[in-house]
Amino acid sequence: MKKIYRILSPLMIVALVLGSVSVAAAPIAPGSDLITTQAALNAEHGQTNRERIHDILARDDVRDQMIEQGVDLAEVEARVAALSDAEAAQMADQLEQLPAGASVVGALFAVFVILLVTDILGLTNVFPFTR
Repeated sequence: MKKIYRILSPLMIVALVLGSVSVAAAPIAPGSDLITTQAALNAEHGQTNRERIHDILARDDVRDQMIEQGVDLAEVEARVAALSDAEAAQMADQLEQLPAGASVVGALFAVFVILLVTDILGLTNVFPFTR
């Protein structure tokens, strides 16, 4: 029995070492980073912010005001979808802090500011006076 242990022990040690070396030496692909819990929560929170913005923009009075101002509703939806998580959070917070009677004007102002900033950055082409 001791003779078998003396033969198998070094073989088992070598097998375990070689098995773990291949895992440790495996190259990590650039796009295979682990997602942290905080990043997953931020992504979920960003989606809820966009849903809150869509709920406000879906109201009939807000849509009527945007149409009256000459804003394309499909373009507004596309721009809200293109917002970064930080911009969506900021816009959702601003829309929630508006007084009850001024929500339509405030929402339109927030949409106008976002459209203006994206136009100045060259991401869109809505306002001719920004060129």
